[in-house]
Amino acid sequence: MLRLLVFLFGLAAATAGLSWLADQPGGLTATWGARTYTATPLVAFGGALALAAAALVAFWLLWLVLGAPGLIAEAIRWRRREKGMAALTRGLVAVGAGDWREAQKCAREAERHVGDEPLARLLRAQTAQASGDRATAVSAFNDMLAHEETLALGLRGLHLEARRAGEGEAALMFARRAYERGAPPWAAQAVLDDFAQRADWANALATVEANAASLDKPTAARWRAVLLTALAQSKAEREPARALFHAREALELAPTLTPAAAIAGRLTAASGELKKAARLLENAYRTSPHPDLAEVYVRLRPGDSAVDRLTRAKALARVAPLAAESALAVAHAALEAQDLAQARQTLAPLLDAAGLRPTARVCLAMAEIEDAAGDAGAVREWLARAARAPRDKAWVADGVICDTWAPVGPRGALDAFVWRTPEERLTALPPLELSAAAAPPQLSVAPSPSPRAAPSPRLAPRADAIMPASAPDDPGPERRKTGEFRDVVMD
Repeated sequence: MLRLLVFLFGLAAATAGLSWLADQPGGLTATWGARTYTATPLVAFGGALALAAAALVAFWLLWLVLGAPGLIAEAIRWRRREKGMAALTRGLVAVGAGDWREAQKCAREAERHVGDEPLARLLRAQTAQASGDRATAVSAFNDMLAHEETLALGLRGLHLEARRAGEGEAALMFARRAYERGAPPWAAQAVLDDFAQRADWANALATVEANAASLDKPTAARWRAVLLTALAQSKAEREPARALFHAREALELAPTLTPAAAIAGRLTAASGELKKAARLLENAYRTSPHPDLAEVYVRLRPGDSAVDRLTRAKALARVAPLAAESALAVAHAALEAQDLAQARQTLAPLLDAAGLRPTARVCLAMAEIEDAAGDAGAVREWLARAARAPRDKAWVADGVICDTWAPVGPRGALDAFVWRTPEERLTALPPLELSAAAAPPQLSVAPSPSPRAAPSPRLAPRADAIMPASAPDDPGPERRKTGEFRDVVMD
């Protein structure tokens, strides 16, 4: 509406101006040679407008003639760009569809038309990667380093190519270069993994804290807790006060992190705060019953007798009475106190649970009890049952079972170990075999001081170390009670 009003106002003003000009008396006189020309003001104004229009047309024609080569070149460039962008579109679609032959064809066409476009370089690199042409892919990513807009993409591609080729140092170099330019998430992750594999927990923690904004809050808190626990492990012997500080900070970030609770409880007790240590361990055990927590709690005071440790184990069992770990802790404490009846009574619910078979640790505990009682036949029976018993929970990561927790998994991933029941296809490796066979060459986890007291040679033997080469199936509780299986084994 406003535009219409402006147009009408302008039209009215022009009409009034022309009308005023037509009403003016007199005229304009021009002499050209021997002739004199006279025109009214309105005619003179119209002639001036026509002359200006003719001059503009002549100027445009002259510009068109002089600029024709440039216009033609621009049109050609525009046409080539249109063809190149169409080839890029088809090539990216082909890459997504897995049609590598079509993608290579489109990449060549796009490079011919728009070779300087970042997408053209990316398409060339992707098609080379898909076809297994590593040299071409590396060349394409190296070309990207010469341009600021594609530098990050080139570093990322070279990092991945170096990792695929097993060139760890080169991959880390590209990641560090990208990290120094702005810390993209992939570069920060690579730098963090390198620090973790080299057990450089302080720098790893600093990397997590510097990139916390790019992580979700639970992940950032969990990683910080794991790294603080690793720091506490490494400092527990030399700097116990500093280690205790790190362990408590880790517990604040991840209250269910069992290794942090075990370290914090042991170091708190060592500093003389027994009640505080007991309360800390009880709170952790209530939510996550774990044998490491039970071991630290039972041996909280080094001077306790075996009977005192049994009393403490019973107190912990009241915190989580339904947990199997509570029964096992009480049974082991009773065995050390030579109270075999108490040990058998504690394990009885785990042996006779409806629909459940006793686990390997329960069977081994029963073998220890029978060994203390001097019944060699019963010992052989329980060891045979342990060979076919279900697995107990353990620290599992990347298909490897480990008896102790570590901040880094066998493949170098941070916080990889999970406390769960292993699958039957997994292979249990002792800690020394884990660091030598399964871990990457750079993996170096500082050993943590074990809170457990040195057990007797026959206490809790490993199932895979004592099982017979061809163990019979679990006979079940009924045949055990009748002594039938014992006779078969003895024969």
